[in-house]
Amino acid sequence: MNQKSNIKTLDQFVDEQYGKKGTSKRNKFENGYEDFKLGFLIQQARLEKGLTQEELAQKCGTNKGYISKIENNIKEVRISTLQKIVELGLGGHLELSIKL
Repeated sequence: MNQKSNIKTLDQFVDEQYGKKGTSKRNKFENGYEDFKLGFLIQQARLEKGLTQEELAQKCGTNKGYISKIENNIKEVRISTLQKIVELGLGGHLELSIKL
């Protein structure tokens, strides 16, 4: 964990909240992990940039409630909107991949 903040890595968070790989709680979590991961990654990137949900929303042309719903896995996000959040709001670059 970073000494300057309370931000944890995704691996640290998952281990603490859901246990080590192979446990029943962890297996149940991993079945729904992909949906959760996107919101968590956006939230962590926002926090690392020192932005509030409101500030991120203003930068990418949406509202705080929408950002909150994405971060909390309540709302699905379109790829075009995700790209705006990452590129305009967070100053990053969105990369997608398909693994077969």
